[in-house]
Amino acid sequence: MNPVWAHFKRIWPRYTLLPALPLPLYTAAMAALGELRWDHVVITAVFLVLAYAHPRTKQFLVAFMGFLLVALVYDAGRFIRDLGVTEARVINCGLYEFEKAWFGVMDGGQKVALQDYFQVHHHPVADAIFAVPYGVFIAVSALYAVYLFLTDQRACARFSWAFLVLNLMGMLTYHLLPCAPPWYTHKYGCTIRLDVAEYEGNALARVDVMTGLYYFRGFYGRASEVFGALPSLHVAYPLLIVFEGWRRHRWPGRAVTLVYFAWMCCAAVYLDHHWLTDLVMGWAYAAIVFVALVKLLPDLEKAPARPK
Repeated sequence: MNPVWAHFKRIWPRYTLLPALPLPLYTAAMAALGELRWDHVVITAVFLVLAYAHPRTKQFLVAFMGFLLVALVYDAGRFIRDLGVTEARVINCGLYEFEKAWFGVMDGGQKVALQDYFQVHHHPVADAIFAVPYGVFIAVSALYAVYLFLTDQRACARFSWAFLVLNLMGMLTYHLLPCAPPWYTHKYGCTIRLDVAEYEGNALARVDVMTGLYYFRGFYGRASEVFGALPSLHVAYPLLIVFEGWRRHRWPGRAVTLVYFAWMCCAAVYLDHHWLTDLVMGWAYAAIVFVALVKLLPDLEKAPARPK
């Protein structure tokens, strides 16, 4: 038997070639459609290496699969960007008025939404501080999953699948209950236009100019959902980390996760990306997903926690 094939068979005794099919086929489809990007090739290569390099990397791939599927789902999401979304169904100024009425602050003798306030009262230092969690939120979640894999493989699997389910619920909500983010309301007013491009917001645009890297323009320019503000998954991700880490960390570790969560919540408002209503729904989604997975997958809870 060919030694390479024998190695593959040792790692995947059954369905040996099955792991080699999904991502390469998707990458080939993107190439055929003229949509191929460098990151398609890189993710596919990483997937194949993890699948076939070693039994331990296979274990990591299986536990980490939720994150890879999220990348695939979001990349494909641009092909259904406006599915179920019409101008009449997009929530915009009604939510803006609700936010102003219930969470508004006084500025210049009139009541304004918090996002309005920060459009006027901002500072380069605050721009930079709040840009940090928005720049690293995916990396932080992925690195926390790696940490879980090294300490509790079953917890890593739960966290990974929670990440996937949370994103699927978010994407479904975006199409069933499309909602304009604050930056859209500030830029276009109450008029709904389905052909507008995703925008990083004025604050992150200022950070791009400050750094000269234009990272946020490139990142948010790829987003497939302009009217996907509700719920805020930006704040849901760190809350998942809080939930997953609560029993395994002592108070210093818990404090770190809570600070990161609060930092992201403040950033979402300051950067003009989410209303407070979006944040509350994001918190609720994270809680529902985590509790559901703990109930549905109780075997993942059997390993004793090792406080850090």
